[in-house]
Amino acid sequence: MGYHTALLDLRNGCANGEKPLMLRALLFCPVLTWVCQELKERGVERFFVVCDEAWRAEAEKAVACFDAMVNGEVPAGDALVINAPVLPIPSGETACDLAPLRSVEAVAAAIPACRARVLDKLANRGVTVIDPANTYVDPTCTVGAGTVLLPGTILRGNTHIGENCEIGPNSMIRDSVIGEGTTVNASQVNESTVGCHTTVGPFTYVRPNCTIGDHCRVGDFVEMKNSVIGNGTKISHLTYVGDSDVGQRVNFGCGTVTTNYDGHKKYRCTIGDDVFLGCNTNLIAPVTLGNGSYTAAGSTVTDDVPADALAMARSRQTNINGWAARFRKSWEKK
Repeated sequence: MGYHTALLDLRNGCANGEKPLMLRALLFCPVLTWVCQELKERGVERFFVVCDEAWRAEAEKAVACFDAMVNGEVPAGDALVINAPVLPIPSGETACDLAPLRSVEAVAAAIPACRARVLDKLANRGVTVIDPANTYVDPTCTVGAGTVLLPGTILRGNTHIGENCEIGPNSMIRDSVIGEGTTVNASQVNESTVGCHTTVGPFTYVRPNCTIGDHCRVGDFVEMKNSVIGNGTKISHLTYVGDSDVGQRVNFGCGTVTTNYDGHKKYRCTIGDDVFLGCNTNLIAPVTLGNGSYTAAGSTVTDDVPADALAMARSRQTNINGWAARFRKSWEKK
């Protein structure tokens, strides 16, 4: 191309006070992001964006992943100047031939072509897309070779998928990092990191600020947020993990809940390595479980548990002989 710097003027193509066309959403990010990605792949290294002050914050967000400056001082020297709104799908062989953008309708009409362009690039890099018509990836995402994207996969934001993963079906990953060899099946992962050779799903909801280690299993109807999960930990089903620091090789029994909120403030649970949590355990934060400790099924744990101890926090069972028969007989009287 011959240019290392691009100047993009967003002020043309819209009425006073109207949102610039290049800040309109195309799939999951503004047209401006798509254009910068296209130019970057053509050799442009730096971007300078000019826009009205009212749209500065949105413009800065749109180019946050590039070496860019909004309404800054443009350095002297040759630069590719784009002073009209354009689409990221080129109509010719050079970036100067980017297709003109004349209306909001044109942005919507460009979605299929833009989606296909991204998926074609992924295919050329060794990614298998099973059903391109039902797969959506924004241009800032990266996907490693050998990864399979199943139907219904949505990748958006600052998302990076490692090699030899399987994503989908029906999974959305946003602003997250997924390690190599990991499976995300029918689940959502948001603003979090998942390690290598881990399985997520089906029907897992990972909320922001989670770090899940390597060789973990996070199964069906598990929700977690703001938590760290150590390597080899298994959270197989029907569990909520919030505001918790979890060690390695921990086993969460079905129905475990970290009760981290008292209606006013949130507290953290700390769970050591090799802990075994029995089914239907409630951990009332703040509480710490030492390495190798156990909780009996059905326990509500309110105090710290020493290492290698068994916490049993439930009333002792009482059997009342004949009670059920007498209860059923009472129905006859009614």
